[in-house]
Amino acid sequence: MYKISGNKLMVFLVHPGGPLWKNKDKGAWSIPKGEIEENEENQNFLDVAKREFGEEIGIKINNFEFIELGKVKQKSGKIVYCWAFQGNFDGKINCSSFVKMELNDGVFEFPEVDKGEFFNVRQAKEKINSAQFEFVERLIEILGLKLKEETQRRL
Repeated sequence: MYKISGNKLMVFLVHPGGPLWKNKDKGAWSIPKGEIEENEENQNFLDVAKREFGEEIGIKINNFEFIELGKVKQKSGKIVYCWAFQGNFDGKINCSSFVKMELNDGVFEFPEVDKGEFFNVRQAKEKINSAQFEFVERLIEILGLKLKEETQRRL
């Protein structure tokens, strides 16, 4: 999700929940994302992304105009696909997807994400998983092209 605020691009990122991420900030944030489930293998990746966004943030995003931003490969080898849409979210995250983790003291369950915020491009570059910043760069390029097209149509 992105918004334009005071002529600046702001991108929405989420912070992972749980004890491993509690005190990590730079490079720890991410676009809302998730895994393709077994029953979704033949499903459109955009539909999966919409479901995952809803599970992690708690809002449905079915009726937006989406911009395809392609895919990137993270250091872990995970392939991430991304779409952007213009929106605004100032509410509290209502994450419905949880992670179970076994630690020394037993098994713990916690939300996949613990917070989400909008960041300007400079802040996003510091906070986001480094491979995913390419999505922000692609969005900037696409929005710039759309703006040029709209300006030319008005002339």
